[in-house]
Amino acid sequence: MRLLVDAGNTRMKWRLESEGVIIHEGWSALDMDAPFADIDGYLGSVSRVGVSTVAPEELRLRLLSYLDGKVAGPVHFYWAEDRRSSLQNSYMDARTMGADRWHGMYGAWKHYKCGCAVIDAGSAITVDYVDHAGQHVGGYILPGLKMMLRSLKNDAARIAFEAGEVSRTKPGISTAECVNHGLSWLFQAMIDRVRKDVFELNLSQTVLTGGDAERLLALGMTAAHHPSLVLDGLGYIDNEVCEE
Repeated sequence: MRLLVDAGNTRMKWRLESEGVIIHEGWSALDMDAPFADIDGYLGSVSRVGVSTVAPEELRLRLLSYLDGKVAGPVHFYWAEDRRSSLQNSYMDARTMGADRWHGMYGAWKHYKCGCAVIDAGSAITVDYVDHAGQHVGGYILPGLKMMLRSLKNDAARIAFEAGEVSRTKPGISTAECVNHGLSWLFQAMIDRVRKDVFELNLSQTVLTGGDAERLLALGMTAAHHPSLVLDGLGYIDNEVCEE
């Protein structure tokens, strides 16, 4: 039995598998004392754990300690690499790339095997382009929806509003509408730019994941939605490492 874990900035997604069959998938807050309570009865039978993480080192070590006390098998942390199979990283130092970006790209590359744009709409929004030869062309990192809302609330004392529907782009007639529609306006501009880049780079597929993926789809992004893309890529890599 294998446990795959995607530990992001604010939460963990996980997948429990047995011989390639998904038994359970779920998520929990990153700082929970018992993040895998839903599958606690299975943990003693887990023979291998693969983790992709961008969490602070303190939380990574806390997760490692928790898993060491629960599972019998080894815990492997996987990071971004210079190259994996025919996927080539563009970074001069791959260690400075977030593991989730690399694993998401690898999941998309293995699934589609063509030039693609990979968008992860999480706490931060990451956009990465991979050409038809598997060369990572580069990408962008932007603040995500909740990060932008929090910044406006915390750093602009006289902008009082409640977070609301972020799927309309017409000019707002209240502060709440101005904020929420303004964020939609920004995201729609990003969607238009991604569409333009995909055309200019001659990419065949746009792949979308992350907690705010459905918001981007509602705003008009045309993409294949893979909610567990990072876990998919992590699983492919863990399989390959086991075979080496």
